Amino acid sequence: MQLLVSGGTGFIGSALVQALTHQGHEVIVLTRQAPGSCDGVRFIQSLDAIEANEPIDAIVNLAGASLAAKRWSGAYKRELLSSRIDTTRDILALIRRLQRTPQTLLSASAIGYYGHHGDAKLAEDAGSNPCFSQQLCQAWEAQAMEASAGGTRVCLTRFGVVLDAGGGALTEMTRSFRLGVGSWAGSGSQWMSWVQRADVVRALQFLLERDDIAGPVNVTAPVPVTARGLGEALCEYSAPVLRVGVPAPVMRLMLGEMAEELLLHGQRVVPAVLEEAGFRFLYPQIEEALAAIYADEPSSPTSPR
Repeated sequence: MQLLVSGGTGFIGSALVQALTHQGHEVIVLTRQAPGSCDGVRFIQSLDAIEANEPIDAIVNLAGASLAAKRWSGAYKRELLSSRIDTTRDILALIRRLQRTPQTLLSASAIGYYGHHGDAKLAEDAGSNPCFSQQLCQAWEAQAMEASAGGTRVCLTRFGVVLDAGGGALTEMTRSFRLGVGSWAGSGSQWMSWVQRADVVRALQFLLERDDIAGPVNVTAPVPVTARGLGEALCEYSAPVLRVGVPAPVMRLMLGEMAEELLLHGQRVVPAVLEEAGFRFLYPQIEEALAAIYADEPSSPTSPR
């Protein structure tokens, strides 16, 4: 197949592109970075570089500014929204001008779609409670679903917190460990629906091949953990002199609304659609995921392989 991947140089996208090319697929990567060079990959900085007669079989849209990169000012909220909506709108315009309609669009979203639900288990058919991240995901998904009107199958991949070495959320979560402090946000009782990056890549490949699956798909490990549970699991790979939750008022003071939505509240999300379709996770439990991540660096969770 020939695939277009937006955000293909990011934490998830780079791993996906590597896996796709290893399978023998041809990949076009849309990126704001300077074009690189890689066998089986063509880098573009604008969708205008794609001719109308280009045979694109599927599109994976992973583009979007990081929700956790900085405090949510009014300006950054607008950037979070525009980085998702504008890219998705451009992809829809591309789909409409291509002579052959792509069969599949996998469009990234997040479990923030559900809002706050306490301890309730959330499958794809769960409702949503209003908050900024919920409104963001809802608008993003609505934009992507417009592609279905032209005959493209659309999967809305709602990612949990993606964990792996070399970047992403784990790097931020383990900063305090460098000072010998094993920590978590607030009381630590809030749920964290996580997923190992290798399983994210495998799930996306699975969805590309399964033309019977459409709509929302939770991309999270089957066994969520609490924030404290993750912190305690990480302590197994270090020797912290102190284990403590960072008080909620301190988190709010430092990070504002972002702390409230992403760190002090969470969602207990389960991947019902994937599991019912027969997908099997390599790392269903957090202990298995961390063991794989830290296999070559068992003494330090701040410097995984």
